[in-house]
Amino acid sequence: MTVIAVFNMKGGVGKTTVAANLAAAIAKNGVEPLLIDLDPQAHLTSMYGIKTTGSKSVYRFYQGLSPLSDLIVPLDSGIHFVPSHLELGKVDAQVTRHRDNIWRLKLGLNAEMLAGSGLPIIIDCTPMLGVVAFSALFAADIILVPVAAEYLALNGAMQLSQTLFGLEKFQARKPRRYLVNRYIPNQITAETVAGQLMRYFPGEVLKTRIREQEALAAAVGCGSNIFDFAPTSNAAADFTFLLDELIESQLLSLSRDLPFGSD
Repeated sequence: MTVIAVFNMKGGVGKTTVAANLAAAIAKNGVEPLLIDLDPQAHLTSMYGIKTTGSKSVYRFYQGLSPLSDLIVPLDSGIHFVPSHLELGKVDAQVTRHRDNIWRLKLGLNAEMLAGSGLPIIIDCTPMLGVVAFSALFAADIILVPVAAEYLALNGAMQLSQTLFGLEKFQARKPRRYLVNRYIPNQITAETVAGQLMRYFPGEVLKTRIREQEALAAAVGCGSNIFDFAPTSNAAADFTFLLDELIESQLLSLSRDLPFGSD
């Protein structure tokens, strides 16, 4: 499996931070992932310091005017990045006229031979449930759900589970994994939320937990990933463990014979 949709309908759970640093962990292993910012808020695009227009963003792909490959921006970290723009929000507003957009990403990744090539693809999804979010979920091989270690985030995870269940009318159930994020070891709330997640979603909660650390926020503020900003930090170790767990669980494989020419 190669396409990972990082998705949660609740904001503030660290979705963008998880997407960025998981991609960085892959790049650190000598494989150049494709990272797609599919959120009209474009936080990931801003984090990388990219100033773009709608015509040079993923919105142009949804307009049917450009293939994804033509929108890729290579980053110094070895990540190949497709930026977003506020105009992407128009796609959800035009749902009655552009229902085919629900399948556009899946069809585009297949047509450009990106999906199924062994290329790791990570999608930072919009939290707004609409055409753009559905298109990411339909294109994904696995859905990665970051859940902040707090009670409101747990409620959000339960609601999200019902939403994903509804999608099974259109596609077979896809593997999903819940990632406990912003975790504080031995804190009562954090431990309770983690335990309840494992009870509600047996076999679907990752063992890796991303600990709450100032280094992660500081790296984002500097437009960097944790491996460049603080390579010996606990945060860097956590994301290394996350990647290892996804590989060991056979949910992700890293091939170095990729379209972007990794050695």
